[in-house]
Amino acid sequence: MSIELHRDRSAALAQKLTIRSHALMVDGSVAEGGDDTGPSPHDLYDAALGACKAVTLMWYARKKGIPVDDIHTLVERDDSGERSGVYRLATTLRIQGDLTDAQLQELLAVAQKCPVHKLMSTVTTEITTHVERLS
Repeated sequence: MSIELHRDRSAALAQKLTIRSHALMVDGSVAEGGDDTGPSPHDLYDAALGACKAVTLMWYARKKGIPVDDIHTLVERDDSGERSGVYRLATTLRIQGDLTDAQLQELLAVAQKCPVHKLMSTVTTEITTHVERLS
């Protein structure tokens, strides 16, 4: 799978992000020198964690017959220590449904094992970057 980004010339930093048939703008905030026409790369990183937890829980609940009607996910970022190597994300999952305490604990355990959580906390990600001249 590939993800493509192309500069949007109507904004200072904005990029049009295309994933399969989906498109959205990615930009820096005004404080970062952007025009805030879309979420920042950090916002997308943080949102990936929240989305993964919610999607994983819905999948698991359906598979196990756990009566989850809705999930509201909140991701809070503390990037105050990012430059020294610590980036903190706190997630809160508000789950609606006729659930027992045991089911809530089971869903918590599942949420802590979602694939993006694992990528962010236990997997070594290797990144290569190439630069090519565009004519």
